[in-house]
Amino acid sequence: LPVKKKSRTLYSAEQLEELEKMFQEDHYPDNERRREIAAVVGVTPQRILVWFQNRRAKWRKLQKLSIKGSRKYPASSA
Repeated sequence: LPVKKKSRTLYSAEQLEELEKMFQEDHYPDNERRREIAAVVGVTPQRILVWFQNRRAKWRKLQKLSIKGSRKYPASSA
């Protein structure tokens, strides 16, 4: 039997703004917190879980790039 893949969840600007705000507060919300966020944003807690996983991956990638960039162009101490 073919497994039906979940369609991509599209977030509105308001939802993304709320999610980003929550991400700034806590990168690892627990189950209860995810349920609260899901109620505010209007999606399932499972979608919140996946959004936070993806957002943490993006955050780590940006951290890695900024460290690489600062090593490439060290501040000159003249």
